[in-house]
Amino acid sequence: MINIHATADAARYRTMTTPELRGAFLLADLFAEGQVVLTSVVDLDRAVVGSAVPKDAALELPAPEELRCEYFCERRELGVLNIGGSGHIEVDGASYELAPLDVLYIGRGSRQIRFASDDAGNPAKFYLLSYPAHTTYPVALVKREEANRVPLGSDEEANRRTIYQYIHERGAKSCQLVMGWTELAPGSVWNTMPPHTHLRRCEVYMYFGMPEAHRVLHLMGEPDETRPLWVNNGEAVLSPPWSIHCGCGTSSYNFCWGMGGENQRFDDMDGAPIPTLR
Repeated sequence: MINIHATADAARYRTMTTPELRGAFLLADLFAEGQVVLTSVVDLDRAVVGSAVPKDAALELPAPEELRCEYFCERRELGVLNIGGSGHIEVDGASYELAPLDVLYIGRGSRQIRFASDDAGNPAKFYLLSYPAHTTYPVALVKREEANRVPLGSDEEANRRTIYQYIHERGAKSCQLVMGWTELAPGSVWNTMPPHTHLRRCEVYMYFGMPEAHRVLHLMGEPDETRPLWVNNGEAVLSPPWSIHCGCGTSSYNFCWGMGGENQRFDDMDGAPIPTLR
């Protein structure tokens, strides 16, 4: 079973109410203990966004009937980020240990994928992001300490942050998936400011690591027609190519970014200068 989801185009977006915006661009029920949750975003480069939170028993990644596949990665590649306790993923009989904030890349052709937690009292929380793949790359485990780190921002602009790149041009090889996460420094609240769009790639932001009573105000839309989405811990925002994607938190927080599209260039973006935002 997979949830089939569609967003909205730029014309309809301008007339949407807050509930309509949230329904189209926010995935709110992303994590569920003891379950695999999958959502197919049919108009966002055919992305599949999901999670696996195993407790006492391992969870197997299904092949939903809606994808018309014999097994999930028959024509897809998959990136997995662990934002919970330690766990492991078994891919075709080989086991990969994932500590918190490790990433596993699983290439096209991988048949059996199983998720397990090392401690049911502190389960792993595997965030899943998948795109169609037209070539095969090997399974690759990237530990947090092996990720490429890119420091950005400043204290003065309240946006000092570190970008951790895992699946990218000079990291784990993939067909089109690019994936990593960003850590906001204490006292910094703005992410991806000034913002940008990239017409050649669609992006998904999954926010995590924020205190329970806090939220992120995610800004989306065309640069001259922006709208806010209040986002909770463990929720994801779907960002079409015509939309900016940036946010401000009521405390520091993290977010996983991932995308698919025509290329994997980190600098392939069209900037939206702050004075032009509306």
